[in-house]
Amino acid sequence: MKKQILHRLLLGVLTLWLVSVLIFVGTELLPGDVASAILGQNGTPETIAALRLQLGLDQPAVYRYLHWLSGVLHGDLGTSLANNQPIGAELLPRLANTLFLAVYAALIAIPLAVVLGIASAVWRGSWFDRLANTLTLMSISVPEFFVGYVLVIFFAIRLAWFPSLALVDPDASLLERLYACTLPMLTLVLVVLAHMLRMTRASVGAVMSSSYIETALLKGLSRWRIVLSHALPNALAPIINVIAFNLAYLVVGVILVEVVFVYPGIGQMMVDAVTKRDLPVVQACGLLFGGTYILLNTAADLLAIWCNPRLRHAR
Repeated sequence: MKKQILHRLLLGVLTLWLVSVLIFVGTELLPGDVASAILGQNGTPETIAALRLQLGLDQPAVYRYLHWLSGVLHGDLGTSLANNQPIGAELLPRLANTLFLAVYAALIAIPLAVVLGIASAVWRGSWFDRLANTLTLMSISVPEFFVGYVLVIFFAIRLAWFPSLALVDPDASLLERLYACTLPMLTLVLVVLAHMLRMTRASVGAVMSSSYIETALLKGLSRWRIVLSHALPNALAPIINVIAFNLAYLVVGVILVEVVFVYPGIGQMMVDAVTKRDLPVVQACGLLFGGTYILLNTAADLLAIWCNPRLRHAR
């Protein structure tokens, strides 16, 4: 098991390095010139050349990548081109807001999805199962920004229960933050709930067709006891993987949701940086998203190994 854990960790580090290369190359391939975009119409060839020299844009791309990577490894994400401030100081409060929204949605979506998925597997073919499948299929088919706008129309405009903009005051209390983030939280829950519910139902349903489950049924054990004691432990690995995937989405894929509700998170910060062509901020946000996704998927692989006795012990 130690070799498998070490292999997963090394694979995660290698993947993160490849992600850093792709992020840097992707920002380098963006059309236009950063210095010209910063100076705008007031830029002359002399001022543009001076700004390129100041930003280090006259250096080869490989040298600039190694300089950027060295700074990241030392905890320096660079300086914003828009306000000439350290990126880390601006990134941490935004990261805290994004993590708050992700945890808020996960605490509701994960237990609800697992319980409803197990219920669908136990009552397979019933009206409850058919209704859950229909609603989850509809939820998967609709993009998250459309779900957000529908929630705004009904709960913010017509009913006026919640604010349409999730503006979070740093000095606000926990209840005020929860109230302000209700609509973006509901949007994320409706999006990720369907994937986790369907995977839970499929995993538990596949185990329920095994011969040892049929033996337990013939012995007269209740279906819920069989599911919780025998089927669910053997179906945990794919459930953990899909939960980790959706947790990664709650952090990485919230860009559209944050833009719809003007939520001050990492996604909104990245969109603003792209608009201003603030490439260091875009690179920092992209690297943070990639690192979060890789970290959660690596943790899911390790948990799947721990939950499977055949992988924990040598053959």
